[in-house]
Amino acid sequence: MVEESDTYHIRPNHRLKFKPAVVKRYIHDIVRERLSDMQYDPETVAELTRSLAESIKDKVKTAEFDRYKIVVQVLIGEQRGQGVKMSARCLWDADTDNYADDVFMNDSLFCVVTVFGSYYY
Repeated sequence: MVEESDTYHIRPNHRLKFKPAVVKRYIHDIVRERLSDMQYDPETVAELTRSLAESIKDKVKTAEFDRYKIVVQVLIGEQRGQGVKMSARCLWDADTDNYADDVFMNDSLFCVVTVFGSYYY
């Protein structure tokens, strides 16, 4: 007799699949709550990025996207009117893997957050 945990899954259950809209809402809420009144400080920005990434990862894990590896990238920079371009490239399965991102800006700083969900076969 084969138990459920011993079976091989090549596709996630639809209701447990990584949902970018849900994750984007999590990112949006956490970043705005933590950064709305924040001023850019080069002395504390490294710890702030780590703390934000950890908070976002913990929140995304509560969604229980079954068998997904979650990677969170947070970038915070000083707002001086400059332009910033970012890109990311990944080798992944377009049927199962996905990402969500959001951008926050105030008068002092900008923050770009990307969360990748990669299905673990």
